Amino acid sequence: MKQLALEQELAVEQAHVDRVYARLAEATRSAQLVASEGANLYRSDRGSFVREEDGTGLYERDVFAYQAAKRLAVLDAEHEGLVFGRLDRTDGEVRYVGRIGVRDADYEPLVIDWRAPAAEPFYRATPINPMQVVRRRVLRCSGKRVVGIEDDLLDDQSDGELVVVGEGALMAALTRARGPQMRDIVATIQAEQDEAIRAPWQGFTMISGGPGTGKTVVALHRAAFLLYSHRRRFESGGVLVVGPSRVFMTYIERVLPSLGEDAVTLRSIGGVASDVIDVRGEQTDDATVATIKGSLRMVGVLKRLVHEPWQDVPLELTVTVYGHVLRLGADELARIRADILARTRLNAGREPAERALLNALWRRCPSDLDVEREEFDDRVSDSAAFAVFTNAWWPRVSATDALARLGSPSLAARMTSGSLTAEESERLSASYRDRRDVFEPTIADVALLDELVHRLGPLPEPEEREVSLFLDDDADVSEVVTTMERLAPQREIDPFATPNDTFAHILVDEAQDISPMQWRMLRRRGPSASWTIVGDPAQSSWPNPRETDKALVELIGGSPVRRFRMSTNYRSPAEVFDLAAEVVLPAYPEADLPRAVRSTGVDPDLRTTDDLASDTRRAVADLLAAVDGTVGVVAPPSQVAELWAALRRGGPDETDGPGDRVIVVTALQAKGLEYDGVLVVDPDAIVAESAGGLRTLYVALTRPTQRLVTLDPGPDPAWRKNLG
Repeated sequence: MKQLALEQELAVEQAHVDRVYARLAEATRSAQLVASEGANLYRSDRGSFVREEDGTGLYERDVFAYQAAKRLAVLDAEHEGLVFGRLDRTDGEVRYVGRIGVRDADYEPLVIDWRAPAAEPFYRATPINPMQVVRRRVLRCSGKRVVGIEDDLLDDQSDGELVVVGEGALMAALTRARGPQMRDIVATIQAEQDEAIRAPWQGFTMISGGPGTGKTVVALHRAAFLLYSHRRRFESGGVLVVGPSRVFMTYIERVLPSLGEDAVTLRSIGGVASDVIDVRGEQTDDATVATIKGSLRMVGVLKRLVHEPWQDVPLELTVTVYGHVLRLGADELARIRADILARTRLNAGREPAERALLNALWRRCPSDLDVEREEFDDRVSDSAAFAVFTNAWWPRVSATDALARLGSPSLAARMTSGSLTAEESERLSASYRDRRDVFEPTIADVALLDELVHRLGPLPEPEEREVSLFLDDDADVSEVVTTMERLAPQREIDPFATPNDTFAHILVDEAQDISPMQWRMLRRRGPSASWTIVGDPAQSSWPNPRETDKALVELIGGSPVRRFRMSTNYRSPAEVFDLAAEVVLPAYPEADLPRAVRSTGVDPDLRTTDDLASDTRRAVADLLAAVDGTVGVVAPPSQVAELWAALRRGGPDETDGPGDRVIVVTALQAKGLEYDGVLVVDPDAIVAESAGGLRTLYVALTRPTQRLVTLDPGPDPAWRKNLG
């Protein structure tokens, strides 16, 4: 009987989904027709000049092409899982909820956009407050086919005839296997999460909660909601989403596009400064060096580095004018340099510095030297001595070249004096000496490079050639080329503009790991932005929370702040989370521990080994057999490469290597991610190699949705001493 009822309900929903896709196909054909008409709207046979009426035609064509292409992009992106929800209301109305709104030929809604106010009950209705909803249904689709239904009965007094199918949408979503990318779970957002998603845009929205509470999902859907409800502000200004690692950004990259939004920039914290430096940090420093580089003490170090001339000895400028020798000593040169840098950035200060040198030399001219000022300036400026000196004393400097200078122990000692200890200075300098031949910045270096760009200013751009409005006769262009695109290279650059991109809204995930220097970098991207900040202090890898709090206070200033706490752990089975809680509480007693609502009946498997490579392969094989989805191997940074190699070699249990269901990551790379099965290798080494210590291990232990295995290379691991 239940199977028959399910088949009947699936047929009903499939009929509606088919109707929606048929209407979507009509809309796609209409958009394609508009695009074609726009391309043919104006054609000219003129090749030398444009009349006023011709310019109007070009503008109209550009508008048609842009709007048609934009609509087609939206329609093309919405073909998978377009319809995912249904509301049966107490007044008999039925509403379908999906990623975009779709109307029929009579303009009646076939699907309501999930961000619209009319869809709000889909997320916020509960049995205590059903919001006029009798039944909430989640449709699970594969392409255009409805393959599953999950119902929640919210008001059982209203209609006893409604069929209720499944175990409840949220729990069903939680028990399904995870894929390599985050699943769009817009259909399973609960009331406390929806409240944070739909909070006002102004100021700072702080979302906190322990592992598995859905903070990342809430934040991403909040970004989509803001773009929908305040489109003019955020689509034109842009939204920046920042995550902890490239692995994490790959994991979430399809979520926002699948919700109908593409006005969003995704960057890992190591790629935030890619707008001003042509590098992205992906490697990590060891915990001690990363802590030094992330500290606010580096602000003073970098300021002194910018002011420091590139020579290692005191300088003197000597020029000869008509037989008279004129000199500027080191003290005078230092005063001039400080005065110029107090008013302008180094890369924009060359000309003011040369004028200041000429003024100082002119004041030293003897009274009997019969020469006009203009002639004096020309004679000094043309001299080889002056040119050689100014090129060495005031070169145009890139941020990477400036930072690499700290590889000199003597220079680093001078620059860090009063800010770092002698040992810290040596550790900092050594991190750059090791990479002097090929400078590849680490994640922590990126914030320092951004600080240097802010103080140095961008390097001058090479002169641009004049671009003709008209295409060459032999130009091979298959797509529409707009007037704006042809003229784009001719736009003048504002010398007073900031070199970095700025955004109207910035979303920072795993914010507890953002160092004070990284907060300064982020603030430059949103000086007038609203912010969504997501994190959990118990998972922090930053050892000095007071310094981070100071950076955040400076960022927030007097802006309004609203806080939301996610209290329910949907990810971790209770058996796994109870173990993780026992580990973190001794190190961080104030940890915000959510309530785990799932149980698998399988306790964590705590193993020891005397053959790490072989037993790692065996444990991975066991997890692959036990779960249908992904398996994450979380290891200390020093062992990741070795474990990858061991898994690729395979063995008697897995001769073809790990396959694409397995990934090896560090605990920091695993932040924000989840896997059906997790193997945590050498937990004590994870603690030792992270500034966060046991809090970093807490991250690793809370990644699984089903099974957890730990593997210790010794018989008496220290991390287990607090376990009951």
